Amino acid sequence: MNVPPSFVIRLVALGLLAVVIQVAAVSQISIFGVSADLSPLVVMSVGLLAGSITGALMGFGMGLLVDLLLVQTLGVTSLLYIFIGFWSGRLRELRDPAHELVPLGMGAAATAVAGIGMALIQFLLGVDAPVSFLLVQQIFLTVLVNSLISLPVFALVRRALTPALPDDPRRRRRRRYTTGGLSPLKRPSEGLGGSAGVMSR
Repeated sequence: MNVPPSFVIRLVALGLLAVVIQVAAVSQISIFGVSADLSPLVVMSVGLLAGSITGALMGFGMGLLVDLLLVQTLGVTSLLYIFIGFWSGRLRELRDPAHELVPLGMGAAATAVAGIGMALIQFLLGVDAPVSFLLVQQIFLTVLVNSLISLPVFALVRRALTPALPDDPRRRRRRRYTTGGLSPLKRPSEGLGGSAGVMSR
């Protein structure tokens, strides 16, 4: 697939802007005692819009940047975000969901994967972060808050990327069918059957 340079530039700018806004502003705002997390929502949105490979690459880049800015173990966040971006893209490629509420459900799932995955990896690495009811409550509230903002975040990401998105062959086929093109269930001879019958008379 031929990827336009403008699309790559938009992805890089979007990733940098999202992480900077998250670290500098959003993380300072408390809702229900927790802060929203834009990063998994942006990665999920890119996967839904651009596919699994682009989603995984976006997840790797944003995760690495988050680890660098927060001085965390390099690669931990990237691993989780790669998973989120890849499977969000696979959902698009396998099911091509068109329902408006899909980003809401995927945003909740992406946030849960990020929160539970981070807690599990920290536990396996021996980091002093005991599993407790408080941690479970914090993850649940973060999922709830992120679910509330997942739709506007998806809309902003779509608006930023749509002008430069690589053309999808499936989208072209659907557009051709809905604008009067030949359906794959209709043979070419059927389209001429009526006129041929008239001429034979």
